[in-house]
Amino acid sequence: MLVACLGIATFAAMDGAMKDLALSLGAYNAMLWRTLVATCLAAVLFSWKGSGWPKSGVLKLHIWRGMVTSIMAFMFFWGLKYVPLAEAIALSFIAPLIALYLARLLLDEPIGPAAVMASLIGLSGALVIVVGKLQGDYGEEVIPGIAAILASAVLYAYNLILQRQQALAAKPFEIAFFQNGTVASLYLLLAPFLAVAPPTSEYPLLLIAAAFGLVSVLMLSWAYARAEARILIPVEYSAFVWAALIGWLWFGELVTSTTLLGTVLIVIGCLRATRQ
Repeated sequence: MLVACLGIATFAAMDGAMKDLALSLGAYNAMLWRTLVATCLAAVLFSWKGSGWPKSGVLKLHIWRGMVTSIMAFMFFWGLKYVPLAEAIALSFIAPLIALYLARLLLDEPIGPAAVMASLIGLSGALVIVVGKLQGDYGEEVIPGIAAILASAVLYAYNLILQRQQALAAKPFEIAFFQNGTVASLYLLLAPFLAVAPPTSEYPLLLIAAAFGLVSVLMLSWAYARAEARILIPVEYSAFVWAALIGWLWFGELVTSTTLLGTVLIVIGCLRATRQ
């Protein structure tokens, strides 16, 4: 549970870096160059501590999750250009609730009352935040931005299930390499039409984003190999706490009273989940 929480924290830090990169480079180029750097880092780790080339069934799972992740991530970071970081994370919180029931359908994991209650408490916190924020003034792009983030959240719910299946079949270094490699390969197909070399001033931020994303994948893969998805999924709600802090410090996005109330509910939901 602790490792999963740390993985979510580093993932939120990566989101902050990617929001900055998406604003300066565009969502596609931010994802392309960040993923290429992450693939190089993951290749070094995999060659050092990897367990060899995976079997065909596991390789197919790696590629399939990479394909889902590539679409999910692009939609999220595109929407993140128009929606504040904390609100984007809050909107994505429909994913853990959907994933609980996907875990029942696809992994045959039982859904206990504690898991349902934890998710409902966390979701109520997210709804408080969204209602409070949508009453403010936004640009015309906010509606398609919100739609992209919600669609990404549905894919993220499925991604959480694939993460559990993948963690049971492969080691973290293998997962990190093949996931980043698949995403990078798919984005490279569009490189002749969309790729633009980033300025040297963005290199440090690209490296930071790649490192945070890689560490997050490693920690979450380790955690999901040791606990069922139904237990770890509510931990996803802790991402808002980090997103609100990063959005405030990095982008000057203010945290309102409704945001704080929602955060309290989210934390209560996570604590409720740990009692399992």
